[in-house]
Amino acid sequence: MARITKAVLPVAGLGTRFLPVTKANPKEMLPIVDKPLIQYAAEEAVAAGITQLIFVTSSSKHAIENHFDSNFELESKLAESGKNEWLEIVRNILPHGVSCVYVRQANPLGLGHAVLCAKDIVGNEPFAVLLADDLITSGSKNCLRQMVDVYSKVQSSVLAVQPVDLSETEKYGIVGIDNTDIELGNYAKTTTIVEKPKPKDAPSQFASIGRYILTPRIFHFLENTSKGAVGEIQLTDGIDKLLLEQDVFSYRFYGKRYDCGSKLGYLTATIEYGMQHPEVGKRFTKYLQDLKID
Repeated sequence: MARITKAVLPVAGLGTRFLPVTKANPKEMLPIVDKPLIQYAAEEAVAAGITQLIFVTSSSKHAIENHFDSNFELESKLAESGKNEWLEIVRNILPHGVSCVYVRQANPLGLGHAVLCAKDIVGNEPFAVLLADDLITSGSKNCLRQMVDVYSKVQSSVLAVQPVDLSETEKYGIVGIDNTDIELGNYAKTTTIVEKPKPKDAPSQFASIGRYILTPRIFHFLENTSKGAVGEIQLTDGIDKLLLEQDVFSYRFYGKRYDCGSKLGYLTATIEYGMQHPEVGKRFTKYLQDLKID
């Protein structure tokens, strides 16, 4: 049985919805309290058994590589000043035994193209894809861990899905499934996936969100997928071709998703994570409770 040990994290996007802050800073480095979005995604992957993180980057994303690299000058200063707690935090952003690989996406040709850029590193193995924009809290077993458990049963590609309002189907890839509904913690065979359909054309109200487990066969279909109307190779188009040859399952995960690719979702996540933060959570919650809104 093949294990999932590699995860692709596409981080080459420009983050235009967050300009001007993303003019000089990767959107994946935007903080939720005291950790950047990309670290939450990396931690989720590692907790799910991933040992190699493959970052698909662009020329403006050096801060991500620096974040996961050692900073000997900072570590030396923290050690000299006796700030051992902070030193341990900096040294253990990722645990030992987890490697990071960086591959360049030279042209912004879409999510499918970004995943395809990782082909040579992934090789002939099933792998995960995590989008840092989708921040997910899931209790003791995170979203990707749940999906890995499903993969161990079905040995096929798995998509994380959640229900959305019919009015929002044009924001997502929408799956068609062989059941009319999926209960939390269950999965169903995917019959189609359509990128951002109009409500009247949506095959269901289940949206594919930023967690995937894919078989390496997806690379064949991405290589042979033509660019869409906006000049991009869509991952959903590759998956829609893959499911004609192999089973692809849609899994309704336990957990709460924050769309941190939108300003409202990002602010919501910041507030809710701030309320739960072990250092400042109680004081921040009290501040919010005492806040008078005109």
